[in-house]
Amino acid sequence: MQTWASTAVPRIPGQPRPLRLYDSASGSVRPTAPGRVARMYVCGITPYDATHLGHAATYLAFDLIHRLWLDAGHEVEYVQNVTDVDDPLLERAERDQQDWTVLAMCETALFREDMEALRVLPPHHYVGAVESIPSIAEAVEKLLASGAAYRIDDPQYPDVYFDHTATGRFGYESNYDEKTMLTLSAERGGDPDRPGKRHPLDALLWRMAREGEPSWPSPLGEGRPGWHVECSVIALERLGTGFDVQGGGSDLIFPHHEYSAAHAEALSGDYPFARFYVHAGMIGLDGEKMSKSKGNLVFVSKLRAQGVEPAALRLALFAGHYRSDRSWTQQLLEQAQARLARWREAVALPAGPPAEDTIARLRDRLTDDLDTPRALDVIDAWASAALTRSGTDTEAPRAIREAVDALLGVDL
Repeated sequence: MQTWASTAVPRIPGQPRPLRLYDSASGSVRPTAPGRVARMYVCGITPYDATHLGHAATYLAFDLIHRLWLDAGHEVEYVQNVTDVDDPLLERAERDQQDWTVLAMCETALFREDMEALRVLPPHHYVGAVESIPSIAEAVEKLLASGAAYRIDDPQYPDVYFDHTATGRFGYESNYDEKTMLTLSAERGGDPDRPGKRHPLDALLWRMAREGEPSWPSPLGEGRPGWHVECSVIALERLGTGFDVQGGGSDLIFPHHEYSAAHAEALSGDYPFARFYVHAGMIGLDGEKMSKSKGNLVFVSKLRAQGVEPAALRLALFAGHYRSDRSWTQQLLEQAQARLARWREAVALPAGPPAEDTIARLRDRLTDDLDTPRALDVIDAWASAALTRSGTDTEAPRAIREAVDALLGVDL
């Protein structure tokens, strides 16, 4: 699948810092320790709607990780999927009387445009679920053969399910109790009450063909894959096991990341699937949860069409910590626009205060679990000093501009 165009990342002077991140599995902030190549998998969109600010906040967080690893001298192998066949997509297409493949293509194209406009560095592998179906079917066959999966007792639709106890480690990623898991499974695309399953927490791997639904031939029978196994297979094929970061929004902690890890570990025999499970918080609107059902999603493309500069969107979303649930308001956007204007005014000066200490503190803040609020304060302080007390370092404005570009992805 086609990705989007990249942007150059300046090399900046000074000493890079090791990146520390919060890992949901261990519940702690720990140093990442990639090898020469840092490996990251971030779950992509289900393309039934345009890119909203929750999507943007998530992909901006992982863009910072990408940039900080590059700053530290690592190559980065970044994989992102597109769930281009799944129930929400099919339901939206049916509602709007639209071909589901056309809907998926259009929304994926718009997502790419939004990511490029936001200067999000693209993944090296951008992989659709549909193009991965032969590999997914092969993986499900392997799980059946090993006893980690079974066919449900349903003569009409003998779907294939994963035995959630297969690895003996189920639950380590989310650390949720069974009651919470069952509640979230029902809310987030699972089917805990499906008759014939061995256990309510067993997850769908292969859905046998139903009339009116897309399906593909396979040794398993005509059908299509479940949601979680898609990411397991794509990540295993492109990154292997024990890669550095598995990422997404906090709504993916369970069930999606728990099951994708369990599927992959059952397939490979290796543990853990990822060394860090990193999750971004949710974005609300004026104090309310932002959701499709509430009809209050704020779309990146609509803001761009209204003339909102993507650099201001980056700064507005960076004003809150990536792991926090936070609210989008008009005031937040206006503050970001004012900040952007002030920074640009400062770096346009012929000289300013020395930049070395500012860049060092910017690195310190960002490598401390992506502490963007304090990172923005660092640049605010330099800009305020430049605008009120001037400075004599003629190289400083350019150095600050390049550091903000390289580490925050903001074009001044």
